[in-house]
Amino acid sequence: MAEDTLPRLLLRNAKKYGHSRHAMREKDFGIWQSFTWQDYYDHVRCFAQGLAAMGVRRDDKIAIIGDNRPEWVFAELAAQCLGAVPIGIYQDSILKEVSYIINLAEAKVVVAEDQEQVDKILDMKDDLPSVQKVVYHDPKGMYNYDDPLLIFFPEVEELGREYEKLHPDFFMEQIDAAHEDDVAAICTTSGTTGNPKLSMLSHKNLLRMAKNLGEVDPKYETDDFVSFLPLPWIGEQMMAISSALLFGFTVNFPEKPETAQENIREIGPHVMFSPPAVWENMAATVQVKIMDASPLKRFCYNLCLPIGYHWADLKFQKKTPTLWDKIRYAFAYQLVFRALKDRLGFCKIRSASTGGAALGPDTFRFFHALGVNLKQIYGQTEISGISCIHRDGDVDFDSVGMPIPETEIRITDDGEIISRSPSLFLGYYSGHLVVIDRVKDVMTLRDGTRFSPQFIENKLKFSPYIKEAVAIGHQRDYIVAMICIDFSVAIGHQRDYIVAMICIDFSIVGKWAENNRLAYTTYTDLASQDPVYEMIEKEVVKVNKTLPESARIAKFILLYKELDADDGELTRTRKVRRRFVDEKYAEIIEGMYAGKAAIPIETQIKYQDGTVKTIKTTIKVKELISERGGK
Repeated sequence: MAEDTLPRLLLRNAKKYGHSRHAMREKDFGIWQSFTWQDYYDHVRCFAQGLAAMGVRRDDKIAIIGDNRPEWVFAELAAQCLGAVPIGIYQDSILKEVSYIINLAEAKVVVAEDQEQVDKILDMKDDLPSVQKVVYHDPKGMYNYDDPLLIFFPEVEELGREYEKLHPDFFMEQIDAAHEDDVAAICTTSGTTGNPKLSMLSHKNLLRMAKNLGEVDPKYETDDFVSFLPLPWIGEQMMAISSALLFGFTVNFPEKPETAQENIREIGPHVMFSPPAVWENMAATVQVKIMDASPLKRFCYNLCLPIGYHWADLKFQKKTPTLWDKIRYAFAYQLVFRALKDRLGFCKIRSASTGGAALGPDTFRFFHALGVNLKQIYGQTEISGISCIHRDGDVDFDSVGMPIPETEIRITDDGEIISRSPSLFLGYYSGHLVVIDRVKDVMTLRDGTRFSPQFIENKLKFSPYIKEAVAIGHQRDYIVAMICIDFSVAIGHQRDYIVAMICIDFSIVGKWAENNRLAYTTYTDLASQDPVYEMIEKEVVKVNKTLPESARIAKFILLYKELDADDGELTRTRKVRRRFVDEKYAEIIEGMYAGKAAIPIETQIKYQDGTVKTIKTTIKVKELISERGGK
């Protein structure tokens, strides 16, 4: 049997490794529970036959929602074994988003992790006509539920065992009937321009991507990988499902999202792939902890970090370090970087990469200074995740590396990137071609230079005090920035100049306020205070010094709230919905362009419990006169 589908690879690994190697681990009640490759196969076989007993057939859709758990993977592979199609839904999705995906996909069965996810389905079951069963696998809080839609995960597996007695050859017949061009999974796009699209990816798409990526960034059966990012994301599908089955490495699931960093340190993964937000948060966490460290530790850190930066710059410039450089870095590594890598869980890291959005060069330099060989990946859901990656010894933080094998890249006359690859998706489930206007995100400055707003935003977000940022503007001799604590945004809508909204990091700025004896009550109150503006201004000035003169920020504001995916301002992968943000905060943006020093705001904020609060505040506009040449 050819090894050209995901279920066939699972069968291969079960025969090859049996109970001798771990396929998965899950931390539960403080203890790591292991699943061998034979366990993995047995759970998939039983659950698949249980689904068949419930009436699931080829081409039916199976929706899966919840945190990263072995049961998620069992359900996904089980669906593929039957020729059914799994589709993942982000665990923090609100009802509207859940119903949109389930109804668009016409999902027949929903696999929901726990009471929280089950409640989402039951609360709107009358609006989900295609759903026939809801399978849950965490029984906590579910004992009093008696809805006929519900069935417990082990009960489905038991149905499968009974089904196997009556149809002993059914499972292998289904695996044998699969074809590499069959739809293996539907992955949602990020949805930056509206509702997410449903991208249909074949077994061939996913496996050719994993194989070609592995040729330039090798994975081994002895590797450990920690799966802590949402499984609906193509990046996690690529690693925790496709690559794990192809190369046979072990996938580890944290006890819960909040303990992911702690669990990463326990496992010490060899492979890690995360979007920029994760790397930025880790860098910010290190900087915050250094603030609280003893004077001796702060002295050692501040002494060694410039040595690490120098070492990283030598690598980026492809210069050979001198003997003195090697001695200095060895000293810094043993004194600080080795222990710091261990605290982050990177003591065994070999393959570290980031993708999904651009990562700021400062964050790149930071991790390379510590000795983490971080690489940039570029790709899209529609091409199964990856088009380009840096090669070892050829990392350039201003680029995303070179195309992987079997991938062709071209640049159109208007600067758009187009790709061709055997991993190119089968199409959108809607059956209609969708054109996404990403080219408009690029700004044109006064001198005609095309400039990415993400470059400015990533520079701002390297500050531990800034969580997000949005940059806005076109064709002017100075730039304006709107700044919110923990968030900054760059927006380009052919305006006269650039503005930026910045969101502060409430926890970090709050700690800074306490250390400086600055009283505050809420996020809105903290973001409006003059000392906070002055502190953020210093961060913006630092960024301006690293930007081209024509692209420096001239004004900024601190937003009165964090940008939130539940409010439609961010996607579930925390990308900015630029068009929505521009429309929602039009009054603030226009006020900045009108030259106002303060902008009165009255708006409503809806909390997760459904309560609505009216906020009245005045947003200050901070103008950096020196950056505008005195204008």
